[in-house]
Amino acid sequence: MARAPLLQVNEISLTFGGDPVFEDMSLVVQSGDRLALVGRNGSGKSTLMKVMAGLVEADSGDVIVGPGVSVGYMEQDPDLTGFETLGDFAAHGLDPSEMYKVERAGEGLKFDPARPVSTASGGERRRAALARLMASEPELMLLDEPTNHLDIEAIRWLEDELKATRAAFVIISHDRAFLRELTRATLWVDRGVVRRQDIGFGGFEAWRDQMWEEEDMQRHKLNRKIKAEARWAVEGISARRKRNQGRVRALQDLRAERASQIKRQGTAAMALEAGPKSGRKVVEAMGITKAFGDKTILRPFDITIQRGDRIALVGPNGVGKTTLLNMLIGKEQPDGGEIKQGTNLEIALFDQARAQLDGDMSLWDSLTGDPEMRVSGKADQILVRGQPKHVVGYLKEFLFDEGQARAPVRSLSGGEKARLLLAKIMARSSNLLVLDEPTNDLDVETLDLMQELLSTYDGTVLLVSHDRDFLDRVAATTIAMEGDGKATVYAGGWTDYLAQRQQDDFDQSVVVKSKPGVKSEKPKAAQQSGLSFTEKHRLEALPAEIARLEAEIAKLEELMSDPTLYSDNPVKFQKATDALVERNEKLQDAEAEWLMLEEKAES
Repeated sequence: MARAPLLQVNEISLTFGGDPVFEDMSLVVQSGDRLALVGRNGSGKSTLMKVMAGLVEADSGDVIVGPGVSVGYMEQDPDLTGFETLGDFAAHGLDPSEMYKVERAGEGLKFDPARPVSTASGGERRRAALARLMASEPELMLLDEPTNHLDIEAIRWLEDELKATRAAFVIISHDRAFLRELTRATLWVDRGVVRRQDIGFGGFEAWRDQMWEEEDMQRHKLNRKIKAEARWAVEGISARRKRNQGRVRALQDLRAERASQIKRQGTAAMALEAGPKSGRKVVEAMGITKAFGDKTILRPFDITIQRGDRIALVGPNGVGKTTLLNMLIGKEQPDGGEIKQGTNLEIALFDQARAQLDGDMSLWDSLTGDPEMRVSGKADQILVRGQPKHVVGYLKEFLFDEGQARAPVRSLSGGEKARLLLAKIMARSSNLLVLDEPTNDLDVETLDLMQELLSTYDGTVLLVSHDRDFLDRVAATTIAMEGDGKATVYAGGWTDYLAQRQQDDFDQSVVVKSKPGVKSEKPKAAQQSGLSFTEKHRLEALPAEIARLEAEIAKLEELMSDPTLYSDNPVKFQKATDALVERNEKLQDAEAEWLMLEEKAES
């Protein structure tokens, strides 16, 4: 006998502010379902999940939970009012004997149950809410952006837990790798309609593109039919008026059908413009160190960042990624060592705390009040890459409507705040783009656009992210910070880093086994006496730099192998050509420098 569904949504309709969010929407969640809930920012995903959780009541329709089914919901902004510690909140509703479940989740998600609620950060509160959900073990879990504020280790712990659970779950997330790993079916919210496809997120984008292609074809056919019927009406209706009134009404119906179609939301019209070229060497760090009290953030570390590099910093929360980033761009000083910044740097910063946004200001004032964007004598215009533009017109390019222009920033969703901050950053030219957790809350389509912009950006990119897919698509070099002050440079993105680290671990185990009592061997360069301290570190760093340049060249050559690139996008083709020439020059210089230092060491 078939089991009853865990949850049914029957023909619900919901309206906010005069605009319908859903009309006659229905869906079913069965036992064992592992669903990705996807859609554009503002499409109503979080609202739908709150309806499923019983926290928002629809205007019409029913939400039916199966007999005896427990539903757990993890929201983006949990209310911890009335709880003294994070552990008190996470353990609410549990028997005291089950406190071990909260402690286990706290260990995996990296939050301290004893932390007072009054001093907990937003990320810690979210992790406590996620621990509460995992510990309560409901039959259906509703998870709204569970990976936000989690580092990669915690995300992988959560993946393993969800893989092992017997519960059904529905997940909203921007993290492609997370969704691909866990989901078996997809719910797609698009213009008030939910479509279900029994494929995991890995097949979603191909399915979405096919649906849009079919929709465009049907719209094209409708337009052609209307055009033909309209021509008939103009040319022949007077002679056949009585006999063909039905055909005239049919034309009116066709036009009404076209008018009723809801146009797809476009992608944000984002653009990155690199300013004047920076010096060839953007940042050079030599033996830099950092500590806060007894906590070592960074042991002696060297890196040379060249113009055009794409460098990602990865590691657990609290390990010091943002601190290293701030030292590299001059916002914070190292305790020891030296940092030299290149010439002509124009830095644009996207900070994870969105500190550049004032929640009490309107979107309009947030842009027009920026001294670098203000147009003298024009209260309704801003400077966008040196050209005046109406503030509402610019906001529309980032998918804000005119009604939002005077709304306070605090009323925006997480994805909308990210888009507003991107609008501020992209209004000015830069040649060093610093992105600290830029992917949080952005939908898949906006992430795709950002990745494309970064691939053709002429400047240098420094990036902190826990989004493994985004790291693989963007980064050409990875700095791994794994605790105890250790930072290691690897060529490539996240997947490349994992492969190289596994190889390093294997090589190290071989050294230990072959030489009992010896824990490690010093790198060859460290044993040389013919080099200065700086030259020794440079010789150690050059192989990774050469490997990174070779990886970048391979990516550019793959891009330019597309025979349609020149005809379809000549600007992109030219940028890729210039970048390829520059990377080859850098590779030759790096190889020559390595040979020179190696010969000097041997002599």
